[in-house]
Amino acid sequence: MSIQENKYAIEARNMDIYYGAFRAVKGVSFGIEKNKITALIGPSGCGKSTVLRSFNRMNDLIPGARTDGEVLYHGKNLYDHDVDPVQVRRSIGMVFQKPNPFPKSIYDNIAYGPRINGWKGTKAEMDELVERSLRGAALWDEVKDDLKKSGLAISGGQQQRLCIARALAVEPDIILMDEPCSALDPISTLKIEELMFELRPRYTIIIVTHNMQQAARASDYTAFFLMDKEDRAGELIEYDNTEKIFQNPSDERTEQYISGRFG
Repeated sequence: MSIQENKYAIEARNMDIYYGAFRAVKGVSFGIEKNKITALIGPSGCGKSTVLRSFNRMNDLIPGARTDGEVLYHGKNLYDHDVDPVQVRRSIGMVFQKPNPFPKSIYDNIAYGPRINGWKGTKAEMDELVERSLRGAALWDEVKDDLKKSGLAISGGQQQRLCIARALAVEPDIILMDEPCSALDPISTLKIEELMFELRPRYTIIIVTHNMQQAARASDYTAFFLMDKEDRAGELIEYDNTEKIFQNPSDERTEQYISGRFG
């Protein structure tokens, strides 16, 4: 692997994504920097979430979906025939738009992933992992006395942080977040953004957001996507550090979108 590849946590090369005969995303190439927060922005339907889900093969779960091109992770194309998508999802975790705790206790929400992945540790070690994961998601102090409580019985913001803790429990390299704050109030949103900064030294974070202020506040890099009017496929228009994207974009369409003139 070259030095250039090593700087990236994950890299798309000439990626096309299809749903059946329809090409939803075309020609996407960019590398995600390690231990940075990267925001994917753009109007609805431009392929942001489709690109995000391609990074841990979640699109495989959609009948008729396929990905052409390469997604390189540790120098290996995640779409090679010998790659197990379940293993990919252990290394590249996902937090969804709507908090989706399991109908289990807070403790069992965290323990579930390690257990199905063949956990061999002791009860004391699992207790430690649960605490470490909840601390990592800035939730431990709020729930430490209620670990037997259902994950569905806490607030929406707490549920989303529980889902982040659940992702952390299997010790991924990369965390994908698909509009993780869109169902949350402003205070909970701020907590998630603060949490992202706390996690950044240990994880690479990629977030899809419709919130321009959130992208400007919370990301190091920003990728702007737009739908091609002729073939309806999403394409990457511009990718750069967030300050440049928001203050001095190279493409006029980026500036128009960020300033609210379309989208």
